[in-house]
Amino acid sequence: MTDRDSPVTADELHAYVDGELPADRQQAATRWLATHPEDAALVAAWRAQGEAIRARYAAIAAEPVPRRLRPENTIQRNRSFAAIAAAAVVAAFFFGGAAGWMAHGAAAEQPSGFDRFTSEALQAYKVYVVEVRHPVEVSADERAHLGQWLSKRIGRPLSIPNLDRLGLRLVGGRLLPGPTGAAAFYMYEGSSGERFTMYCAPSASPETALRFRNDAGIAAFYWVDKEVAFVVSGPAERERLKAVAEAIYEQVDKSMTERAKS
Repeated sequence: MTDRDSPVTADELHAYVDGELPADRQQAATRWLATHPEDAALVAAWRAQGEAIRARYAAIAAEPVPRRLRPENTIQRNRSFAAIAAAAVVAAFFFGGAAGWMAHGAAAEQPSGFDRFTSEALQAYKVYVVEVRHPVEVSADERAHLGQWLSKRIGRPLSIPNLDRLGLRLVGGRLLPGPTGAAAFYMYEGSSGERFTMYCAPSASPETALRFRNDAGIAAFYWVDKEVAFVVSGPAERERLKAVAEAIYEQVDKSMTERAKS
């Protein structure tokens, strides 16, 4: 057995999630997760937890500690026993106060729509893209029913893009919980087994620009069109993913515009 084919350890899975796994083991880890759904679910949970922490605390972590809480402004130069004891009390206050200050900031800081929607969409991609037997709830054989069902559940008329010209066939879709309620999730697959997903849910965000996010081997393009947020996820090959996202955008936007006119 070569190193490429040897079992992937828990430590390696942690390194894989953190983006620190050596290049010669990346493919081994990817193959391992494709055939070990329990480990794939565990990795997805770790990534989701990391995304939630980053979304909530990133802005706070970047802020400087307030001047009044800096140790140099609280510890006196006098090194007498009394001064040291006082400094210990101040230090205890500093650590407690800093924690409270960060918690207050974290509560006030809210992740953007881009952060929330892409985190949910990438999490869904990680969970279902490795599924062999049950990647979707409703298969492409019931395309009309799938479109009507998901449109009704998210409260918005949705069209299902055709990506045949890109070599991608519709696998099917499923209903998921989203940041604003129900979310629709569609999966496409290429001849080589590569999978792409379209995640959409209602959004009140005024932001409509196409935005990109790369997350340790997978990536997503996000935009909002007529109060619906869309996230197209797939392997982190930016140009290929962009072509898929643009094809979906063109078809979805055309369909929405035609409905608005009718």
